[in-house]
Amino acid sequence: MDKYTGKRLDARYEIQELIGVGGMAVVYRAYDIIEDKIVAIKILKDEFLGNREFVRRFKNESKAIAVLSHPNIVQVYDVSFGTKIQYIVMEYIDGITLKEFISRQKVINWHDALYFVNQILSALQHAHGKGVIHRDIKPQNIMLLKDGTIKVTDFGIARFSRNETQTMTDRAIGSVHYISPEQAKGSVIDEKADIYSVGVMLYEMLTGKLPFEADNAVSVAIMQMQTKPSPPREINPDIPQGLEEITLRAMEKNPANRYSSTDEMISDLKKFQEDPTIHFGYKFCVDDNPTKYIDKVGDVTRSKSDYGDNFNKEEEKKRTKAGVIAGGIAVAVGLFALIFVFAAWFNSCGMSKAKDVDVPNLINMKLSDVQNNPDYKFIWKVESVYDGSKQEGIIIDQDPLPGSKKIKEGATISLKVNSFGVLITVPSVKGMTEEVAKSKISNLGLKCEVLTINSSDTAEGLVCNVDPREDTKVTADTTIRLYISKGPAEEKITVPNVINKSLEVAKNELTSAGLKVIDSVIYENSDKEKNIVIATDPLPGVTVSKNTQVKITASSGVKKERTIEVLVDLPAEVEYEITVSSYINGVFDSSKKVIPAYNGTYTVYVKGTSGKKTLNVNIDGSQYRVYEVDFDLSSNNVKKTKSFDYKAKASAMIQERTAEEEDEDDENVQYGNNLLN
Repeated sequence: MDKYTGKRLDARYEIQELIGVGGMAVVYRAYDIIEDKIVAIKILKDEFLGNREFVRRFKNESKAIAVLSHPNIVQVYDVSFGTKIQYIVMEYIDGITLKEFISRQKVINWHDALYFVNQILSALQHAHGKGVIHRDIKPQNIMLLKDGTIKVTDFGIARFSRNETQTMTDRAIGSVHYISPEQAKGSVIDEKADIYSVGVMLYEMLTGKLPFEADNAVSVAIMQMQTKPSPPREINPDIPQGLEEITLRAMEKNPANRYSSTDEMISDLKKFQEDPTIHFGYKFCVDDNPTKYIDKVGDVTRSKSDYGDNFNKEEEKKRTKAGVIAGGIAVAVGLFALIFVFAAWFNSCGMSKAKDVDVPNLINMKLSDVQNNPDYKFIWKVESVYDGSKQEGIIIDQDPLPGSKKIKEGATISLKVNSFGVLITVPSVKGMTEEVAKSKISNLGLKCEVLTINSSDTAEGLVCNVDPREDTKVTADTTIRLYISKGPAEEKITVPNVINKSLEVAKNELTSAGLKVIDSVIYENSDKEKNIVIATDPLPGVTVSKNTQVKITASSGVKKERTIEVLVDLPAEVEYEITVSSYINGVFDSSKKVIPAYNGTYTVYVKGTSGKKTLNVNIDGSQYRVYEVDFDLSSNNVKKTKSFDYKAKASAMIQERTAEEEDEDDENVQYGNNLLN
């Protein structure tokens, strides 16, 4: 038994059981005598009582949660910061961590993932509104209750919004698999760091995998800063594209490209839930400041640039390239005009005597080679066209055609030259079939991407929208998105909450909402009456398609066995070993040797489903206490009915103790009394 179980803190909190161990604290389930309720008590480990940083974090957690009041954030009831013990009294949560749930499920249905994420974002929305940044959002710090409710916990490294720079080498900030790139670098962070962590959790729920994994924490941190995550749909193709876009935007390396607030991300999630076929058109993972080299985590040197953060280098290359080509063509046209005027004048002065020659074959030759060839004594009239199958600058066609006739030297030959800088007008294709629209776009030398969306205005299979818009001028290598209608959007329904309602009422409500109820009901033992609904799948509040099947779990009417803890007070003055035995309804249950001076109470666990049981407790074979345990009551279910004085052992039976042992016991008892007081 550990040093706290069975003790009473500040004469109020009876510590019952150790339920969790963390890096700097241990958590116990306890009974609050004054409020008559079960609570959780988080106690700072003894080895950190003298560590200022850990004490600061521990106090910081209580301060952070104290200003928060939200149904999705664990509640703090009381704190105590003494020299011997420091603890926080919190809401007791009967559930599992979201990490445990992910480990069991592997991949979480995206409907349920959204149900969880919306609650987490709602909690963070409240915290950020109060100026509190969590900084350690991860599924290990998210508790999931049996009814699907989310509770955000562990604000140990949370802080109030202010400028602050910290590095990985300074202090560990957050869990490396979920921290934002700016946290890994030690940069100034804000609420967007929490949004990044939510994005990583959503990624993990949807795919069953973490976006970045490596052999050590430093490698993972470097990946957080530099590596582009695999698109979730490559891992799980069942993820809708719109939800993938939301996930990746939340995980943008550059905070400026990330969601600016929880409000903005919640808004996109709402739009997606209303129309799961929606596409947001976000562009991801454009590194505006590429990393040049990295020596250690938090020491990143970027290549210098004279451009602003929103500068798109690829786009500028295209513009520059098109500009050079267009400029070259303009100069060429000007020169050709001068040459044409000069040739006309020269012809008028007697060039009619120029010799006749065959029209040369210039097709598939480079324009520069033709213009620089002294054997060609012609005037060139150049027209820019586009052909994606040929190189830029290649002559595609000519007039007159090669070998078609004789022409005089100095005559004009028209050339069509392949140019990637040609501007093309996006054609009108709305209302056309996919094949006709694709053919019309491809014939103009444009690329084509087909996307399907819901549309109530356009018949299924026809083009309902184009991006870029029709009649827009675009360069030849532009990709045109064709949006093909797949008919009106599927009607979405929020699963009504029918828990604690009768089976008949629940079925009627679910059916009336447009859902289908699976005939085979699952029955489980519980404290509810027979045919009372205790769970549904999907969970209440989840948005699903019309006619989605709902599985109901109802009470069998047989009460679920539960355990009631009985804390037996022991004779505190006894400093030697005694034997405590328990009997339930006259049947032997358990026996244990304890020293009352060190163990103020003895816990007996009584199991049952309904009715009353009698617990007899004996010490060294003599009757000591009698209790009545009532399983039909939800509280105050243990009543002491008889009490007998403890009869001390005969002195001859008491083992002699050395003076050294007695001194040691005196110190332990004194420390125990300090805890209890």
